[in-house]
Amino acid sequence: MILKFTGKNMEITDALRDVTEKKLGKLDKYFQQNIEGNVTFSSEKNRKIIEVTINLPGTIIRAEEATDDMYASIDKSVDVLERQIRKYKTKLQKRFKNNETIRFENVVPLQSEDDFEKPKLVKKKKFGLKPMSSEEAILQMELLGHNFFVFMDGNNEDVKVVYKRKDGNYGIIEPEI
Repeated sequence: MILKFTGKNMEITDALRDVTEKKLGKLDKYFQQNIEGNVTFSSEKNRKIIEVTINLPGTIIRAEEATDDMYASIDKSVDVLERQIRKYKTKLQKRFKNNETIRFENVVPLQSEDDFEKPKLVKKKKFGLKPMSSEEAILQMELLGHNFFVFMDGNNEDVKVVYKRKDGNYGIIEPEI
């Protein structure tokens, strides 16, 4: 695997680069040829974040993990990537049932979909929308303890969704009509 390293708000040491190459090198057994991957290390407050993106033919596999320790983040991201590769392999096997060109011999198959209960709609909720500003919608969302809040914009009567982002800030979703 050919890896490109990038650091945001931190310096990438040789030890960190070596450990990452070694851990991600375990995924080489799933690929026939050299695959390109991008690894981004970043540090925000006390969180150490790693983002790994692997470009496979026909798809992209991506993992982002954040912990207090960069090495723990690396381990978690490798686990996530391995799980995604197995899932992708199973999907390919179902698509090309008797085709011998798939070279994922070392992958342990996932449990079949029959083993899992399929998600179903368990709750339906209706509520009235009253016109309000986005600031008021954020306040309502915080009071309710939710991660998002649907509201009608008082200025133009569009239905919008305000949500809390991972970085602690807020975002707003506006429909295009």
